[in-house]
Amino acid sequence: MSSETVRAAIVTGAARGIGAATAKRLAVEGFAVAVLDLDESSCEAVVSEITAAGGSALGVGADVSDEQSVQSAVEHVADALGTPLVLVNNAGVIRDNMMYKMSSSDWDTVMNVHLRGSFLMSRAVQKYMTEAKWGRIINLSSTSALGNRGQANYAAAKAGLQGFTKTLAIELGRFGITANAIAPGFIETEMTQATAERIGVPFEEFRDAVVENIAVGRSGKPEDIANSVAFLAGDGAGFISGQTLYVSGGPAA
Repeated sequence: MSSETVRAAIVTGAARGIGAATAKRLAVEGFAVAVLDLDESSCEAVVSEITAAGGSALGVGADVSDEQSVQSAVEHVADALGTPLVLVNNAGVIRDNMMYKMSSSDWDTVMNVHLRGSFLMSRAVQKYMTEAKWGRIINLSSTSALGNRGQANYAAAKAGLQGFTKTLAIELGRFGITANAIAPGFIETEMTQATAERIGVPFEEFRDAVVENIAVGRSGKPEDIANSVAFLAGDGAGFISGQTLYVSGGPAA
């Protein structure tokens, strides 16, 4: 990668939680960051925090499951920030339910955001990366990929992302592009709070019960994932590709 190249990074689902922490961390690493989420106005707080700290950021509204929306968003980022050389596919939703009660719509929604969205975003940015002969694609999987009660859709999507990641690594490696996945364990976000609400347990009680089975004795924070993304997005991770890094405070069960 040329030292003159403006390094732009796109983080999807970046208005809050893991995505927001990742966007801010990549800005610290010197990337111009596109903070992408469904509603552009929801990105304003993260963009403001990055720019106030001296970084460069742009809020972008896009539906990652919509082909034209993705194409327009990526072209906008390339024009406004520079060549997108890092993509973090973090956008995600949950529609948890036991399989016998899960609707087709709940299945499709989760698949469309996690899998279709990661495919569309990766396909859109890869041309910029191949031309630059350098790129980093980082997909957010989950320990739920190993199976999780009430998450047939989410588990299948997150497992699918691991296979997608390995294939990207094989296809794009010759162009100086790496593809890796990060599989978070229990991270304190709005999504895990929603899970606690679904099962009717106060979040603190839910969290404490989970922590009992975490080797390091604490729950994860969005910054724990952001730190891992920053490593995989850097020059020093150029010989790591096609891997899934479980960031879960201990061995993934």
